[in-house]
Amino acid sequence: MVLTALRGALGFLSQVPVGQTGTAWEAFLRTPVAFPLAGYVIGALLAVPLLLPLPPATAAIVFVCWLLVVTGINHADGVADLGDALAVHGDQERRRDVMRDTTVGVGAVLAVCVVFLGVAAAAFSLASLALAALAVVVAAEVSAKLGMVFVACFGTAAHEGLGSALTEPLDSRSFVLPLVVSLPVAALSWPNPAAAVALVAGLTTALVVFWWANRTLGGVSGDVLGATNELARAVALHAGVVAWMRW
Repeated sequence: MVLTALRGALGFLSQVPVGQTGTAWEAFLRTPVAFPLAGYVIGALLAVPLLLPLPPATAAIVFVCWLLVVTGINHADGVADLGDALAVHGDQERRRDVMRDTTVGVGAVLAVCVVFLGVAAAAFSLASLALAALAVVVAAEVSAKLGMVFVACFGTAAHEGLGSALTEPLDSRSFVLPLVVSLPVAALSWPNPAAAVALVAGLTTALVVFWWANRTLGGVSGDVLGATNELARAVALHAGVVAWMRW
């Protein structure tokens, strides 16, 4: 069941050619631990460009391009929609309408640019850290997926859709096993705390997005989950870099 759920998670969270099926998708919806497990796999794949003998600037650009190849743009769309929701004035219903609108506004453009510039800047710093880069990238990815699990387990969907499909089968107790499975990633950079800091930073970012979504949108959605993934990754990468440099 877990392996089938992991297949479903990789099919949803990445572009890895695992052959998504209805059975794998249903298993994924009922098995939240598949989120962080997929984070380990995706994180290891994402770190590859940073382990190559490339100049930092080149490695940063390659990392961002590789990120899009491995994970696609579905979750970046969540960042864009949240950016538009942040930019618009109005009540919860108005903001939800803007998020469903296919028109791309200035808020969306700015949000996506900030996130991907942030990722590129973190990759620039990580390119000179050798194997430490692997630890931080994997920790950041696991943290981002754990953040998504948190939002899904504790959130209530604002409307029918992907958000409700992910939140309805889960409750607060569903978060325990994903948390336990994620904790070992904190030891990847031992004795340096960079991986642990990245894990905490990503989860903290998810808490902030979760609070904002409930307060501003009246609940969570597929866009909120996608944006949580992208924002948590970016923040976790920078937190990991800072921790490594300061230690």
